[in-house]
Amino acid sequence: MTRVAVNGAAGRMGRTVIETAAGRDDVTAVVGFGTEQDEIAGVPVVAEGIADALTEHEVDVVVDFAVPEATLALAEACVETGVGLVVGTTGFDEGGLAALDDASDSIPLLKATNFSRGIQVLQRTVREAVRALDDYDLELMESHHNGKVDAPSGTAKSLLNVVQEERDVEPVYGREGHAPRKDDEIGVFARRAGDIRGEHALILAGNDEVLSLSHHAEDRAVFAAGALDAAAWLTDREAGRYDFGEVVDA
Repeated sequence: MTRVAVNGAAGRMGRTVIETAAGRDDVTAVVGFGTEQDEIAGVPVVAEGIADALTEHEVDVVVDFAVPEATLALAEACVETGVGLVVGTTGFDEGGLAALDDASDSIPLLKATNFSRGIQVLQRTVREAVRALDDYDLELMESHHNGKVDAPSGTAKSLLNVVQEERDVEPVYGREGHAPRKDDEIGVFARRAGDIRGEHALILAGNDEVLSLSHHAEDRAVFAAGALDAAAWLTDREAGRYDFGEVVDA
């Protein structure tokens, strides 16, 4: 059984990861990390001494859903203790991404913008559609809960990257006023409202038809389950950088 720590334990996703782990027989959540000392679903949450806690609780892999600054501090503790790291946090700048790459020289590290198996299939389908319909207009939309701070979402950025690997298009983030559409652009739109778990859609329009490729998450447990799948898969891997597509393919 993989012994998992959860970073950002008091957040929406952190709590869901802990609760989801309680119903599985391949992983167990043994400790959480947060800004305050606490206990969530019987799992102790500590606010400091991360490296010591990783050792004390014999953690195999940390599942991280926090903020970039907290993730980078955690990565240093994981390198110090040789513990694997699954990163679900988004919103890193270039320096933060480079720091994660450096950490993967010492530990197994898997970073994903989305831990839904359906999103993995969507990314592959988007690639095929953009390649086949190479002259259709493209628009990308995403919606999340009102507490999400980064926009567009990490998943939307990943979908945009897939599109740009197939087409030479530039993103236009919203439109206002006199803004005629150019052939080499893709509109990118972010909505924040209520408790929306996550919605992403790409439309391809041309030739008097519209193809819409979309994914709707009904519950955060989808992402928690995927992150725990990643943690179990990452256990005992060699140091290096991994992605969630490898977990899905396995």
